[in-house]
Amino acid sequence: MAIKNNRVKSTNDIELKDRLVAINRVTKVTKGGRTFTFAAIVVVGNEDGIVGYGLGKANEVTTAIAKGVEAAKKNLIKVPVHKGTIPHEQDAKFGGSRVMLKPASQGTGVKAGGAMRAVFESVGITDVLAKSKGSSNPHNLVKATIAALSEMRSPQTVAQNRGISLEQVFNG
Repeated sequence: MAIKNNRVKSTNDIELKDRLVAINRVTKVTKGGRTFTFAAIVVVGNEDGIVGYGLGKANEVTTAIAKGVEAAKKNLIKVPVHKGTIPHEQDAKFGGSRVMLKPASQGTGVKAGGAMRAVFESVGITDVLAKSKGSSNPHNLVKATIAALSEMRSPQTVAQNRGISLEQVFNG
């Protein structure tokens, strides 16, 4: 597994689990009648810090989900998970959706909405406080949550960048 700028390059040795976030039925009216297609947004992750999302469109639900899984495997990111939660607070925005993420103490659980919950469970975060503001569109919520998680910095990275020890990062 090669990681560069939080992007995972190789997925050969990773066991990924997929979660369906939303299915949207799209209707196209033609002179021959109505044509139904399906769009599925899927989140995949190994529940140990790696997560990605994908959108699949097809004439059948199962094909759309399969295409979404393949698309999700192509844009995986590595997220620093510190003791089952995120290392620091983070805000992000995508389209009309805004998300706020806060670390939570152990035993709190995942306090987040449906689309965000799927992302947190896929990445392996067990304790987090999250709030979505603005649009509740699942596509934009997933993208905003992934954007917030991709901006996370691990405590080791912060210590290395500041040139201090790991204990000094937590004690100030």
